[in-house]
Amino acid sequence: MPFSLFQVDAFTERPFTGNPAAVCLLTEPRDDSWLQAVAREMNLSETAFVTPRDEGFQLRWFTPTIEVPLCGHATLASSHVLWEHGLARLGETIRFHTLSGLLSATRRGAEIELDFPSTPEEPASPPAGLSEALGVPFRYVGKNRFDYLVEVDSEEPLRRLTPDFPRLRTLPVRGVIVTSRASDPRFDFVSRFFAPGAGIDEDPVTGSAHCCLAPFWSSRLGKTEFLAYQASARGGVIRVRLHGDRIILGGQAVTVFKGELLV
Repeated sequence: MPFSLFQVDAFTERPFTGNPAAVCLLTEPRDDSWLQAVAREMNLSETAFVTPRDEGFQLRWFTPTIEVPLCGHATLASSHVLWEHGLARLGETIRFHTLSGLLSATRRGAEIELDFPSTPEEPASPPAGLSEALGVPFRYVGKNRFDYLVEVDSEEPLRRLTPDFPRLRTLPVRGVIVTSRASDPRFDFVSRFFAPGAGIDEDPVTGSAHCCLAPFWSSRLGKTEFLAYQASARGGVIRVRLHGDRIILGGQAVTVFKGELLV
């Protein structure tokens, strides 16, 4: 039986920008080795697998090398596909059952809003090799249950970063978030995200990283709503709102192609 397969650029309104995710629509669960093989074949930062179930959908995310517990852009892409192809009714909230609990998606005009858990960091000592791997001075280092978070002085050194990925790959975390205040007055802060240990040297736009960035910048800027820019080569815009222990991530998505997975 063929499976519908889509590639969607998330956190953007323009094709070939934002973060591409593959979305595979399943009729029933498949075994982990098959899911990982498909993700390896797609070779994107994440491939999402969506399976109908009672009161919503099961949603799982795989990089080319591992399953991950939380992914924003592939959730945005999955929601976009479900609405675009009539598998969810316009006006209804989509409920996803995931490794990070129940997540939801809601349409707000042209944007999709995701309701995600907050993943705040705490101050941490830089691990051995982090300074050499990034090659920039740190203003602050923190760590949450997924990643290290590094604040640098300004957007200029953040954009110039050329990490030593083999060194970063040795760190016992999913990835490293690097952030600073934005130089462009339209945005509150900027970031980049590196996760070579999870099979992704640099992720273009990382929704789940903003579940850490929102509480971090809220404590520094004294506000709870932000417009953020992820300064990768593709770039992407994320609207972020802190709501108690939840983070609301807003963005747009565009389908680049659709087809069938035949095996």
